[in-house]
Amino acid sequence: MSFIFSTHRLHPDAEAMLKAAGDLRVASAPDPETLLREGEGAEIVIVRAPIPPAFFENVPALRAVVRHGAGLDMIPYDAATAAGVLIANVPAVNAPTVAEHVFMVTLALLRQFRPMDRDLRNMGWSAGRAHCDRALDLAGRIMGVIGMGNVGKAVFRIAKYGFQLEVVANSRSPESLPNGVRFLSVDDLVSTVDIVVLCCPLTPETTGLLSRERIARMKPGAILVNVSRGPVVDDGALIEALEMGRIGGAALDVFSTQPLPSEHPYFRLDNVIVTPHLAGITDQSMMRMGIGAAAEAIRVMEGGLPVNLRNPEVVEQYRRRFPA
Repeated sequence: MSFIFSTHRLHPDAEAMLKAAGDLRVASAPDPETLLREGEGAEIVIVRAPIPPAFFENVPALRAVVRHGAGLDMIPYDAATAAGVLIANVPAVNAPTVAEHVFMVTLALLRQFRPMDRDLRNMGWSAGRAHCDRALDLAGRIMGVIGMGNVGKAVFRIAKYGFQLEVVANSRSPESLPNGVRFLSVDDLVSTVDIVVLCCPLTPETTGLLSRERIARMKPGAILVNVSRGPVVDDGALIEALEMGRIGGAALDVFSTQPLPSEHPYFRLDNVIVTPHLAGITDQSMMRMGIGAAAEAIRVMEGGLPVNLRNPEVVEQYRRRFPA
C-alpha cells in the first residue's frame, strides 16, 4: 500500500480519498526535523508546511510533492527536480476566498473597526461611536493590485463590479490584464492608489518589492493589504510609516517570521489588522484544496502525471525512475 505523507491534517473528504488509495500518515509536527523523520519512505507528500531540501536526498520511493494550494515557495524546486520528483499544486481554488478576505480587512480598516470594537466593549457605547468621526467610505477610491494571477483577478472582479472602484495593476504579464484594468509601474502604482493589495508570488524579484522608498511614495492615509508573502514588504519601513501615521493602515496576513512573535510591534498598533495566514482558509476552500491535492496524488499513484505539473522538465528522469 502506498505511503502518503501530509504535513498537516486535511479536509475530511480529502483524507477519505487518500485513505481509500493508500496509507495516509499526518506529521505530528510541521518542523523540518519531524518532517524528515516521519516522512522517510513516502511515495507522495502533501505540502502545507515548508519542506527542507534535505527531504529529497536518497528518496527512491518518492514520486511527487503536491502543494495544498497554489504557492510553491514551500517546496525546494531545485532539490525536488534534481531528485526526479514531480511537483504539482492546486491553483485558483482558494482565490475567491482570499479576495473576500481582502475586502473584509479593507473595510475594517476604513471603518476603524478594531479600535471601535475594543472601545465599545471596554468603555461603552459613546466611546465606540466616537470612532465614526474618522471612518471612511470605500466608494470612490482607487485600488492598486500588484500581481494579477488568480487572486489578483478575483480581487479585481469584486473591486470593479462589486464596489465600482477604479483598479490599476502591476503584473509580470501586462498583456494578460483583464479589461478595465490600467497597467502602472510599481512606483507609479504605490504613489497613485488609495489601497495597495499585494497578491504576487514570492520570487527573487518580488522579495523586498515594497521597499522603504516605495512605502514613502504611498499617499498619506493609504492602506496596504498583504495576502502574498511576508518578505515582499520591508517590515521596518512599514512599522515606521504606521507608527508615524504616514499611511492609514495595513492589513497583514503573512509575515517574514511565522508564527508572528507575540511581542511584535504590529500587535500594538491600532491601524494594523493582523491575521495568522488564513486569508485563503475556510471550510469550503479547504475542501476544494484538499480534494484537488488528493486527486493529483491519486493520479500519480495510478501512473499518470499531475494535471498541474510545475516542473515538466523532470518527466524524462521521472519515467526512468518509475517506468509506466
